[in-house]
Amino acid sequence: MMTRFLFPLLTLVAAGCSFSPKKQAPAMSLPAKFKEGSGWKVAEPADHLPRGNWWSIFHDKDLDAIMASLEVSNQSLQSAVAKAQQTSALLTAAKLAFLPTASATSDYTVNLSGALGGSGNANSINAARSGSGVKRIQSVGGTANWELDVWGRLRHTAKATKADSEAAMADVESTRLTLQAQAAQSYFSLRAADAQRQLLERQVASYAKSLQLTQNRKAQGVASEADVALAATQLATSRAALIETGVTRATMEHAIAVLTGRAPADFGLKPATLASHIPAVPSTAPSTLLQRRPDIAAGERRVAAANERIGASIAAFFPTISLGAATGWRALANLFAQGNNFWSFGPDATLNLLDSGQRLAAKAQADATWRQAVADYRQAVLTAMQESEDALSTLRILAAESAAQDEAVRAARESERIANNQYEAGTLSYINVTTAQASALNAERSAIDLRSRRLNATVALVKALGGGW
Repeated sequence: MMTRFLFPLLTLVAAGCSFSPKKQAPAMSLPAKFKEGSGWKVAEPADHLPRGNWWSIFHDKDLDAIMASLEVSNQSLQSAVAKAQQTSALLTAAKLAFLPTASATSDYTVNLSGALGGSGNANSINAARSGSGVKRIQSVGGTANWELDVWGRLRHTAKATKADSEAAMADVESTRLTLQAQAAQSYFSLRAADAQRQLLERQVASYAKSLQLTQNRKAQGVASEADVALAATQLATSRAALIETGVTRATMEHAIAVLTGRAPADFGLKPATLASHIPAVPSTAPSTLLQRRPDIAAGERRVAAANERIGASIAAFFPTISLGAATGWRALANLFAQGNNFWSFGPDATLNLLDSGQRLAAKAQADATWRQAVADYRQAVLTAMQESEDALSTLRILAAESAAQDEAVRAARESERIANNQYEAGTLSYINVTTAQASALNAERSAIDLRSRRLNATVALVKALGGGW
């Protein structure tokens, strides 16, 4: 009889039931290529592809060292890793839920009852003292239970937890990429401050010579007091600008220290030149936007998790079916005497007939969570497209602007040279010299700023594309 009951039941368990909607990535209408780059195309999600050391395209040893320290010591990254480990542990627990559970019990009970089976108060016990007695009941045993996942509740929960775990791992990669981009941009801003300082140091030295020359010319009666005051003003202004560069440098250095897991007092970078090499963006390489952006991969997996939880919420409307077994010994005196043992085995079905609408509410919550996950996924894709377009357009425009600015620097320096020669020859006033010098200085400072912005825009494109191209 038992076999005839269990066989179809186990067959049903093996076949399994699934109430989740068909799993698929949310449909989106995406362009075939980027607006700001011919030849780029959208690929399928594959965030597991290795990114490598994308920052090596800048050929900077100091930046390499910063990235190595960040990988080991950044606390935000360690926090994301620990969170992913939590979801991994939850996944292990979800997988173990398919296995039977077992427990052991031991009990020792002292029972006093009256001869008439009276109450436990003192008067009734004393009245029937002759028929009363103390019973000592002992028992030891064990129970085992195995839930048969007929309706797929455990399977849906395990699949949802697996998707959550994969999303958490993608979050780790997203955090890593964001921190790396922050470190690289902070580093290039620091080197831009170094370049500005080097330029201003040269200008301060040049303006100091100009002041000395003007003072000598005044002593000879060739220059006026106004010329000396103008030269002194120019020198003092340049010195103030030189000091101001220290603010940006210190701020960026402190930011890099924290990103690498150190206190600002324990970190320092020696001054160096700003990189002149701007990595070229390939014009015909396939886009890795949807391949390697971990935030998009995380969003897709959260949609999958929400999808599975819909199935779990539907399975809750069906009976919970399990197999149970128990065995042990119980006795009044000799616990393990022959005949005192007991055992039981059989299936069990439990159906919640009234829960005041709690399962309906849980189903509605699962549906709403799925819709939220879909909307978040679509927004992540659109944001990724925007960030990529922004970076591509910024690089394209800045490249043209940088070429024009280089020409402006050459023209300004030539104008400064001519003005100095004419002033020394006595054919030009000093105010024309200061005007030419100020124009040349501003042109060079703008050129340094443009180079820094192009480097940071390149980092932004790397981040937008998920860590390289």
